[in-house]
Amino acid sequence: MVHGYKGVKFQNWARTYGCCPEMYFQPTSVEEVREVLALARQQNKRVKVVGGGHSPSDIACTDGFMIHMGKMNRVLQVDTEKKQVTVEAGILLADLHPQLGKHSLALSNLGAVSDVTAGGVIGSGTHNTGIKHGILATQVVALTLLTADGTILECSESSNADVFQAARVHLGCLGVVLTVTLQCVPQFHLQEISFPSTLEEVLNNLDSHLKKSEYFRFLWFPHSENVSVIYQDHTNKPPSSSANWFWDYAIGFYLLEFLLWIRKKESSDLSHKIFTYECRFKQHVQDWAIPREKTKEALLELKAMLEAHPKMVAHFPVEVRFTRGDDILLSPCFQRDSCYMNIIMYRPYGKDVPRLDYWLTYETIMKKVGGRPHWAKAHNCTRKDFEKMYPAFSKFCAIREKLDPTGMFLNAYLEKVFY
Repeated sequence: MVHGYKGVKFQNWARTYGCCPEMYFQPTSVEEVREVLALARQQNKRVKVVGGGHSPSDIACTDGFMIHMGKMNRVLQVDTEKKQVTVEAGILLADLHPQLGKHSLALSNLGAVSDVTAGGVIGSGTHNTGIKHGILATQVVALTLLTADGTILECSESSNADVFQAARVHLGCLGVVLTVTLQCVPQFHLQEISFPSTLEEVLNNLDSHLKKSEYFRFLWFPHSENVSVIYQDHTNKPPSSSANWFWDYAIGFYLLEFLLWIRKKESSDLSHKIFTYECRFKQHVQDWAIPREKTKEALLELKAMLEAHPKMVAHFPVEVRFTRGDDILLSPCFQRDSCYMNIIMYRPYGKDVPRLDYWLTYETIMKKVGGRPHWAKAHNCTRKDFEKMYPAFSKFCAIREKLDPTGMFLNAYLEKVFY
């Protein structure tokens, strides 16, 4: 019999949202998850599944039942021939990397943080950069879903294909993801090179940068022309390190602006060590995906708005990344290659800083150029916006309503999305 806890307070990592679920469960098996859902049906309670709690929005909050998947974290199968791994949805990617390493495998792309679960990382549409690479969910070849009535659905391109197309970015509203099968690649090393440039140079030569480096991104420092270009590419060089870019460029920039900006840096290591970095500050984040061809227009407009309103301060670099289009119904990259434009406001010492003018300016520009917000980040969009943004929105809604007719898996965040 699964045991629930009262009085547990949940807070997301950024401490931007918290909640007090009525009951908190940490199941260790599929049967125990089923018991929680049966109890929820009996008592007419809502259920929210939480993974690593890294989403800066309130997507994981509930005042009903909360299921934390952390104890369902095993590697179930490694198929070395197909280079595929099947894991329980509660496994942290940080724990998966060394397990894959034993089989000389790796994931072809990762986000900046690995303290996230396999089920959560796909549910929120997590991404990195690289125009040949899709969001992380495009690496999923199969998953199993436990629906509100206790049915288990095996989903892949060949089985429950319509649910599979929805469930790879599931928002936690289709059921409980139990297992995920990921397509891996042979283990590889990456070399990271960062070097200074200008906004004009990068925007005018965007296509050549995208061709030159497999995982290309850049940081633009607002209120200036300065850009730091970051190339990450396969290498056979032995591991070597210079301090991570987050400190060197993002924080250090304002301390040692000139010295850092003129310096070129290189480091190499196992892929997951280059992809991920330690983010030490609690933060508010917005991250929208816009059509790739709108990159220049959107950034120049943001720059012009900041210049026209000198009191509007952007105190942290804008991170610009690129991702291949896909066919996942609620993927921000649905049917189009995309540019993600990420703005961050840190919360030094846990204090909020004035941000609303800058945020609204940014959001207005993103909407104007046809943007779609990252599901895990803050945004002010409602169903009307999503119907315009997503050609397949009504298809996803129909699948959600069929799998969860009573709205067991909804919460305040999702009500704004679907009602």
